[in-house]
Amino acid sequence: MRIQFDRFPNGVNKALTLSFDDGREHDRRLVKMLNDYGLKATFHLNSGTLGREGYVDPAEVEDLYRGHEIAAHTVSHPFLDRSPAEQIVWQVVEDRKALEALIRVPVKGMSYPYGTYSDQVVDLLRSVGIEYARTVNSHGSFALPEDSLRWHPTCHHKQMAEYAEKFVSLEQRHSHMALLYVWGHSYEFENDRNWELIERFGEIAGGRKDIWYATNAEIYAYSDALKRLRFSADNRIVHNPSALSVWISAEGDPVEIAAGQVVQL
Repeated sequence: MRIQFDRFPNGVNKALTLSFDDGREHDRRLVKMLNDYGLKATFHLNSGTLGREGYVDPAEVEDLYRGHEIAAHTVSHPFLDRSPAEQIVWQVVEDRKALEALIRVPVKGMSYPYGTYSDQVVDLLRSVGIEYARTVNSHGSFALPEDSLRWHPTCHHKQMAEYAEKFVSLEQRHSHMALLYVWGHSYEFENDRNWELIERFGEIAGGRKDIWYATNAEIYAYSDALKRLRFSADNRIVHNPSALSVWISAEGDPVEIAAGQVVQL
């Protein structure tokens, strides 16, 4: 029995996620535009700047970002690779606590302030419950991360339309999971006066049945559930011990393995 991990929910091969940092006031306009096109994003917030001039207010966070994900970005946006271990832990844990108090959901993701990190930073994040962390090192491909705590995106939003066109027209000789990951800041759209990029992106990549639209956390959780599948020695029986349904290919055909179920292939 030939098994391949090459499917996202509903058996599709493509997924799309976005993430934006800092929680600036322009997130309000950005969220509305994302919602109009059925796109989902992760918003990385610095709890220490919420409520200041130019930033979203703590009281609006839960409603504003509903349907998207809130993730950590530290309390005050320091260079973590230049910080002592105690400060790194405090910055991340206190940011998690503040954001969790606002949205009443565990915060398990993060992006690195200024994109800087080190092996020590990564180890400390793992020790305080962070499951994934996005860098700013765009790789220009549609590959899933090899290391979730060094999650490199596809591109910055300045190239989002270009990569969206490549993504939707992607033809796979051999079936595999393809992920388009776009990152950026909402204030850049305002500063550069190029909000039309979001509209163009939504027109190209939004509302398609062959793409799964997900937050960073949903991508991570699905990938983790896929790895947890348990197979018999001959690959003809599979048990899904997780709380998420996952999809695989068996002899080239899509198969759903429902949460908690044992399936004969």
